[in-house]
Amino acid sequence: MTHSDDSPALVVEGLVKRFGTMTAVDGLDLRLERGRVMALLGPNGAGKTTTVEMCEGFLAPDDGTVRVLDLDPVRRRRDVRSRIGMMLQGGGAYPGARVGEMIRLVASYYAEPLDPDWLMDELGLTDHARTPYRRLSGGQQQRLSLAIAVIGRPELVFLDEPTAGLDAQSRLAVWDLVRALRRDGAAVLLTTHLMDEAAALADDVVIIDSGRRVASGTPSELEKVGASEGVTVVVDGDVSPGLLDGALGPTHTVTVGPSRGVLEVHGPVTPALMTALCSTLERAGVQLSTLSTRTRTLEEVFLDLTGRDLR
Repeated sequence: MTHSDDSPALVVEGLVKRFGTMTAVDGLDLRLERGRVMALLGPNGAGKTTTVEMCEGFLAPDDGTVRVLDLDPVRRRRDVRSRIGMMLQGGGAYPGARVGEMIRLVASYYAEPLDPDWLMDELGLTDHARTPYRRLSGGQQQRLSLAIAVIGRPELVFLDEPTAGLDAQSRLAVWDLVRALRRDGAAVLLTTHLMDEAAALADDVVIIDSGRRVASGTPSELEKVGASEGVTVVVDGDVSPGLLDGALGPTHTVTVGPSRGVLEVHGPVTPALMTALCSTLERAGVQLSTLSTRTRTLEEVFLDLTGRDLR
């Protein structure tokens, strides 16, 4: 499905939501273009769910604006709902409804739905087509909720932790479906606690904490935020951290690695550092086996920005 409209799928500006004296969302800005996947990340209580519920039209903001497909999702709720898909953590299916019945019921609400049989096959639900929702496993319920969210060929899909509780095979099937949505021109707003999932699927990542945006960019851009990367040095024989003292500046430290002959240099990676490391080892008469840079993971960046304390 290709969309000709060039306007963004989602625009959020200065979004604020308060519950009593607590500010759950505090001046948040988001912009999601069509045909792109955005991962909204944050620790528990950061404001992710409240933000998504305002975008879906379930909550009205106290300040700021939300435009979904260029419409106000609260005032134009019916028009917006006919063009978006929502995967809710609560399931979204009738407890007694069979899988096939539920998917075909939702498909009947749309003019050009996806083929229910194809979608059930893609999500591994064909063998459970006659199973009532309440008798499905947690993972099967998750996959049914995803099917309900995408059956109507939505232009914008909200996925709230779509792979929570899924096994590896189901998780990959969900990833494939998200990528297919993007290829077809749909926009996807994804919330997840799985950093590898965000890195694998998202074109854009927004990290929020205490209702505010603390970082945003592509996964590769964010991996350069915060603490510096480093270099792994592997040599023949036993070594001590003091071996590299002559190569290190004030912004670098060195620790012994997990195995024999490995040193970890922590700090900015520059051509001058790499040259100094090789020269120092040569002067010391130490044979270098491997010299490699280390890239930071999205999870490390996330923890640097939001802290490591339990919420």
